[in-house]
Amino acid sequence: MTEMKADIIIIGGSLGGTLAAFSAAKSGKKVILTEETDWLGGQLTSQAVPPDEHPWIEQFGCTQTYREFRNRVREYYRKNYPLKQEEKENPVLNPGNAWVSRLSHEPKVALSILNEMLSPYVNSGRISVIYSAVPVGAEVENDVIQSVAFEKSVTGERILLKAPFFIDATECGDLLPLTGAEYVTGAESRAETGEEHAGEVSRPQDMQSFTFVFALEHIEGEDFTIEKPAQYEFWKEYQAPFLKHKQLSWFIPDAHTGSSKEFKMFSHEDSWGLWDYRRIADQSSYQDLYEGDISLINWPQNDYWLGSIIDVDADEKEKHMYQSKQLGYSLLYWLQTEAPRSDGGTGYPGLRMRGDVLGTEDGFAKYPYIRESRRIKAVHTVVEEDINANLRDSIKKIKDSIGIGCYRIDLHPTIETNTFFYAESFPFEIPLGSLIPVRLKNLLPACKNIGTTHLINGCFRVHPVEWNIGESAGYLAAFAADHNVTPKEVLEQEDLLRSYQSMLEKNGIVLHWPVVGAV
Repeated sequence: MTEMKADIIIIGGSLGGTLAAFSAAKSGKKVILTEETDWLGGQLTSQAVPPDEHPWIEQFGCTQTYREFRNRVREYYRKNYPLKQEEKENPVLNPGNAWVSRLSHEPKVALSILNEMLSPYVNSGRISVIYSAVPVGAEVENDVIQSVAFEKSVTGERILLKAPFFIDATECGDLLPLTGAEYVTGAESRAETGEEHAGEVSRPQDMQSFTFVFALEHIEGEDFTIEKPAQYEFWKEYQAPFLKHKQLSWFIPDAHTGSSKEFKMFSHEDSWGLWDYRRIADQSSYQDLYEGDISLINWPQNDYWLGSIIDVDADEKEKHMYQSKQLGYSLLYWLQTEAPRSDGGTGYPGLRMRGDVLGTEDGFAKYPYIRESRRIKAVHTVVEEDINANLRDSIKKIKDSIGIGCYRIDLHPTIETNTFFYAESFPFEIPLGSLIPVRLKNLLPACKNIGTTHLINGCFRVHPVEWNIGESAGYLAAFAADHNVTPKEVLEQEDLLRSYQSMLEKNGIVLHWPVVGAV
């Protein structure tokens, strides 16, 4: 077994993990970053989800590095793509002209920029990236992680990594059970959290749906109809017991009413078209480049809630991964052959999968979009009453803030109770206490695995928030190493907390919101 050492080990090249590595390396630390796939960047890249952001994102409300990333995306298109002149001059260029995101762009563009950001530290050797590596074991003594063992999924090679600090930035919180860390999954009870909208009993497997995103191009007049998927008949007839419409239809769950809401394919047919929802290439913005528009299909129609892939055995996980892809293929086949058109016809056979856009052969993203992870039991758990605008009258200012975020409470249908919930929220501040495990001394979370509840976890999963969490976690590990203290001591000692927060502010991390309304 190969043994490697560093100042900080980061398990998972998610968006948060990538930024944790960036900030730790920028602070002078030697970092080893592992990733299960061969792309860094998580939801921006390997999960193929364009940025979900708050209404003020073009003016304020993110870290300096996230602002720079957004600027670099636009500059990348202006420099490398044959944009029409009016688009090139557009200061708020949206490459896909999507309506869910002000910066809907190709995952490969995000990957290029993230790799450029890391390149000085990778090329100098300060960051070592190990791809296709999955954690398989850990050694813990006296509440301190000593090492984590990995297996390379392609070669079977074993690697043992040792460091004073470990950061879990996996999409599902995979390091937590290996280290014996206390964690939560699924829905807590009202008795546990005190939340008004929590259920009467805890349900650890009642997690939100996940989605295997895929990329589609539409070329009118062509026929790319795929072979009928193996599970098409099942998905064609499937109707969830909690919905009034079939899964394969133009209807989606309406979290406001608990009923169904109808959409169309294109926005010119209706005020909100699903095709434009997460479109990443709008053909009309370019000078003779694309054969057709390209969209990332992360719709309610391919949300998968028939089973969990967290804390289940390998066969159960594989079954649900397969079935979720079958749902995706079935949605495509339905769109190509049977979807009702506004002109009275059926089907859009000019839709074709573009796996090359996502770096895969089967057309799907390299990893499913995970809405809900294992979450650490933290010194401070953020709850609904901290955020829900119906239960608060202003933004909650916190003493130990390590950054800011903003997103509505948006609970997608869950696995066991099929609960979905929507509520306006106030912008929030991220407490340092939500990154501190109740027991383990040298473990930090860096994405959606921080101390939040099931109800409001989704507020913290969106791109600028995960970016902020990861960036602050990387700085925290570096700060703790420099001062020879634990992260918990940084939280508990006033002088250390203020010094750490000053470090964050000097590196462009905003700790408090201006006065703004709910979203």
